[in-house]
Amino acid sequence: MLIIKRDGTEVPFDRSKIRIAVEKAMKNGSGIYHPDIAEAVARDCENHFLETDEKPTIYKIEGIVYDRLIHYNHSETARAYEGYRAVQQFKRQVNTTDDSILELMRKANVDLMDENSNKNAVICSTQRDLIAGEVSKDIARRKLIPPHIVQAHDEGAIHWHDMDYTLQPIFNCCLINIEDMLDNGTVINEKMVESPKSFSTACTVTTQIMAQVASNQYGGQSITIKHLAPYLRKTKEKFYKFYLEKYSNEELAEEISEDMMLKDLKDGVQTIRYQLSTLMTTNGQAPFATIYLEIDTNSEYEREMALICEEMIRQRLEGMKNYRGQNIGEAFPKLVYLLDEHNCLEGGKYDYITRLSAECTAKRLVPDYQSSKIMKRNYKGNAFPPMGCRSHLSPWKDENDEYKWYGRFNQGVVSLNLPQIAILSEGKMGQFWNILDQRLELCRDALLCRHNMLLGTLSDVSPIHWQHGAIARLEKGETIDKLLRDGYSTLSLGYVGIFEMVYAMLGVSHTTPEGHRFAMDVMKHMKDSCDRWRNDTGLGFSLYGTPAESLVYRFCRIDKVRFGEIEGVTDKLYYTNSYHVNVCEEIDAFAKLKFEAPFHDLSTGGCISYVEVPDMTKNIEAVEQLINFIYHNIQYAEINTKPDVCYKCGYTGEIQLDENLEWYCPSCGNKDRDEMQVMRRTCGYIGTNFWNKGRTQEIGDRVLHL
Repeated sequence: MLIIKRDGTEVPFDRSKIRIAVEKAMKNGSGIYHPDIAEAVARDCENHFLETDEKPTIYKIEGIVYDRLIHYNHSETARAYEGYRAVQQFKRQVNTTDDSILELMRKANVDLMDENSNKNAVICSTQRDLIAGEVSKDIARRKLIPPHIVQAHDEGAIHWHDMDYTLQPIFNCCLINIEDMLDNGTVINEKMVESPKSFSTACTVTTQIMAQVASNQYGGQSITIKHLAPYLRKTKEKFYKFYLEKYSNEELAEEISEDMMLKDLKDGVQTIRYQLSTLMTTNGQAPFATIYLEIDTNSEYEREMALICEEMIRQRLEGMKNYRGQNIGEAFPKLVYLLDEHNCLEGGKYDYITRLSAECTAKRLVPDYQSSKIMKRNYKGNAFPPMGCRSHLSPWKDENDEYKWYGRFNQGVVSLNLPQIAILSEGKMGQFWNILDQRLELCRDALLCRHNMLLGTLSDVSPIHWQHGAIARLEKGETIDKLLRDGYSTLSLGYVGIFEMVYAMLGVSHTTPEGHRFAMDVMKHMKDSCDRWRNDTGLGFSLYGTPAESLVYRFCRIDKVRFGEIEGVTDKLYYTNSYHVNVCEEIDAFAKLKFEAPFHDLSTGGCISYVEVPDMTKNIEAVEQLINFIYHNIQYAEINTKPDVCYKCGYTGEIQLDENLEWYCPSCGNKDRDEMQVMRRTCGYIGTNFWNKGRTQEIGDRVLHL
């Protein structure tokens, strides 16, 4: 018989450990030592699990031991046993910050090292951030976050995201107002940066801004090429004027200026790629950056936008080289390509760019695709990029009654453990809805706590954000409070495990008619709660399909320890992310996207869907069909290929997972993580530095949809 420990691991059941613990409690309780009673309690406990065929956990054992001591009239011992448990729990918690940091330095803290698949925890700068994060967590838990929210987080009822940054007055993610910063100038490190005179200079300034922004927040950031397009025009006009004066020949000046513009285009895009791939921010990773590839046919800069789009995709398709000179892919910047009538592969004038992007997707995992058609339906006629990988803003109008998207941000995320609610409900619908409402109010309290922590923050804490245009142009010493209220910025209610929630309640997948109805009812209830909170407070609450990289592992591990192994729910190392079809479920790509589309309409705070495909480099036509389907059917989706590289033998393709969740090259057997690049879509963004066990198993379990 095996027992599930607190960390989720399983070890053989040993009743002598129960007997020893009871004997200690006897000595510390009544002082009367009865080894036969201690042995009887241990035996009764073992028999309980043998007779009921119930999976033993530490928590269940402790409860049974207490009950048996009361049964044997050893109330003082029972009381001492409870005290012993409390002391043991205290001992496990005391100096956990010290222990986690020391284990990190010894490279033994696997959970912390693999928490973020885009951070290399061996590098000093990353370690410094992780060490500071562990200290910040400790102080935040003890001094800042209310005890009932800390308890709910620890018990896996909710998840307070990015707790390691809670101590500082910083926020989650944003859409940078590059247009304002480039057109009107900005300040970086107290140095004035004036409006650029060329495209390549604009690209250089943009990457400097993005590096500064990334170092002063903890989430993703996005820009649009629409804001760079005027500077490509400036480049051409500058060269045209120069060569017209030199040669007094309009035709020659036009020809040369066109050539010089295209060269500047190539150089500028290369600058963005290399800077955002090689820069390292103060949190130990490349800037978590997204570039929005859009072509606005109503803009005077339509041609420039098309040229930038094409060059961005063409250069990404080429790839970069590793230290051995082998071609590899890039995790950042993430590219999101906006599909519209003119580029949805139905005879539009920019279909040629979309075909190029299909090749890039097959080889490099990017770009991802957003449907202008669906976006405009869900966001009052507007299309705009996600903030990072998937977070979306809510519509907001400025003083001119115009919708504003850039220069806005997200204050933070709190996510809800839906499977745990279903487990506690034991199949009783009334109980489920009651617990759900209680947990939703807990999430509301936690989100309001995050909001209140930011109130009173001075613009001085991050001049690039608040004073010099990335978000606003506030005065020194001015608070950011007005940007936190009236829906200008968002507060996100995340959720995990729709599939497991439905399975725990109904015993079926949410892809069945019965399961789908229940799942949608829950989604609508959460969305209605966010709308009600927004109306009550004026704050920008929104429902958000959480990008749960490590959270799918954490929630499931906590519930497995607490409730044991439940078929279809806690019988693996992870929960299914947000509303997604379970990764093991057989379904074709088109059916999957069609099924998940209605969940996008409710998750207006952000969401993304994906399909897993094999090597598509020789079947670009199928990729194009998927792209066209995305345009007509779903708001935002990605196509996951397997563009891995083994540095030892040069193999390109899919690096495999063995039964121990270790990666290996199928060509040469290489298992050295430092000698391979494994690129997988983690949860909306690409990870390249490996994952925790739960997420790794989830990646390994993914079935192909095409």
